[in-house]
Amino acid sequence: MQHITPTQLQDWISAAQAQLPDGQHPIVLDVREPWELQTACVKANGFELVAMPMQTVPARLSELDRSHPIACLCHHGGRSAQVTMFLINNGFDQVVNIHGGIHAWAQTVDPSVPTY
Repeated sequence: MQHITPTQLQDWISAAQAQLPDGQHPIVLDVREPWELQTACVKANGFELVAMPMQTVPARLSELDRSHPIACLCHHGGRSAQVTMFLINNGFDQVVNIHGGIHAWAQTVDPSVPTY
């Protein structure tokens, strides 16, 4: 499983974007609960933000395109790492985990994002 930090996300997006047809964007899959998204959320910049709580991923797997690069995000990186492995085990081959999650994002990328 590949891990990237929030500060590496923009480089990952650029590399992933080069693999996609015009008008399509890589996905940041936020696997936190709805209340967490209301508390703190990333701003989509060069990627499509998809909110899918971790517990719903198996039932909603068909909503994700296996040909799209996906970076998984949660609070600190634990849940997103589990979802990353789940996706890899289910035939997704362009998946990375955002190590440190939204908490690290707030500390290193966008200090306007609240921490909780």
